Amino acid sequence: MKRIAIAIPLLLIAANAWAADRYDIAGMTCEQVQAVLSKDGAAILRYPSTRSFSLPIYDRFVDGQKECQTDEVAARTGVPTADKKYCPVHKCVLSSTFVAR
Repeated sequence: MKRIAIAIPLLLIAANAWAADRYDIAGMTCEQVQAVLSKDGAAILRYPSTRSFSLPIYDRFVDGQKECQTDEVAARTGVPTADKKYCPVHKCVLSSTFVAR
C-alpha cells in the first residue's frame, strides 16, 4: 500500500512533464510563434479556421525532428499568425518510409 501511495504522486509529476504548453496564436507574430517552438521544443498551437472564424483549430507543432517519435518525421507546414497568412512551422507525421516490418 505504501508503494502505491508513493508511486501515484511520482506518476502525476511525470505526466505533467510530458504535457505540451498551449498557445492561442491569433494575436502572435510569426517570429513569436517560432520563438515559442524554439524555446519549448513542442507546443499546441490554437488559431481560428480560415473558412469559419468561429471554429478553432489546434494541433501539436514542434521545433524539429528531435521532438518526433521514431516512426514520425517533422513535416514542414504553416499556420496563420497576426502578421502572415503562412508562418512556416513543423508538425510530426507518421513516416511511410521508415516503417518496421
